[in-house]
Amino acid sequence: MKNLECRISVIIPVFCEQAVINRTIEAVRCRRGGDSAEIIVVDGQAEGETLAAIQDAAMQKVRSEKGRGGQLNRGAAIAAGDVLLFLHADTVLPPAAFERIAEAMRDDGCVGGAFNLRIDSPRAAFRVIERAASLRSRLTRIPYGDQAIFIRASCFRTLGGFRDIPIMEDVDLMRRIKRKGGRIIIFREPVITSARRWEKEGLVFGTNRNWFLMTLYLCGVAPERLVRFYR
Repeated sequence: MKNLECRISVIIPVFCEQAVINRTIEAVRCRRGGDSAEIIVVDGQAEGETLAAIQDAAMQKVRSEKGRGGQLNRGAAIAAGDVLLFLHADTVLPPAAFERIAEAMRDDGCVGGAFNLRIDSPRAAFRVIERAASLRSRLTRIPYGDQAIFIRASCFRTLGGFRDIPIMEDVDLMRRIKRKGGRIIIFREPVITSARRWEKEGLVFGTNRNWFLMTLYLCGVAPERLVRFYR
């Protein structure tokens, strides 16, 4: 496969993800163009147990204080790519993800974007959540972190990266991009994300809680106040 026109750095924030991290890395490498991507794993656990479990010697392994925004910033600070792709450890990219990102970056007006969402469960209720998430992100152009957000590295650094807030760091970043007039693309190809949080908390509770927190955040409630309802 020919090299992509832009170099993509994949930044994976982790905390106690030793059970899945090698599958996550392998899934990235198996994507078309993924073999040439830079992969940076940023561990928020002081003991670095996820980093110790990584079998691929080509990975960049970084330790950081716990906190997704800070971990993502730590990875971005050492990334060499033209584009930064922020990937959750329990999310799998679509087969042509890197090609699609490279195509989008040919348009100078496109600052970044994400993918549609699919949840890894056969339950019909998750299809409703998926459709709602896809519709919401297309209408607002504000995707969530589990949709594999990507952004031009130059734009990310100009904006100052993720803010140091306990939750909503992904939404905050996308809103700042929009305020600057940057175009955000949402690809129809879906990422596949784990249903584990919904299954642990309960589908109805987890979904309603997330929508409730988002509503409060958009109404101006500080993330520092909202985070106690998320843990």
